[in-house]
Amino acid sequence: MTIRGKVVFENISGGFWGIVDSKGNQWRPIKMPEQLKYEGKSVIVQAKKVEEDFSIFMWGTPIKITSFSTMTP
Repeated sequence: MTIRGKVVFENISGGFWGIVDSKGNQWRPIKMPEQLKYEGKSVIVQAKKVEEDFSIFMWGTPIKITSFSTMTP
């Protein structure tokens, strides 16, 4: 799946990185690439939904990013 959105940092349970798309959907990448860890950065990612056995985060749909690019504002 292709996700276009903005990177956010959520300061919940120690903090984590996520992506919010234009429809307001929240995506929580497992092992977010370091190159994307900038609040407000516009990104396009190719990703797969993943199943988690357990997570302390009650935010977003967990995904695994398979490729990505950044967009200029």
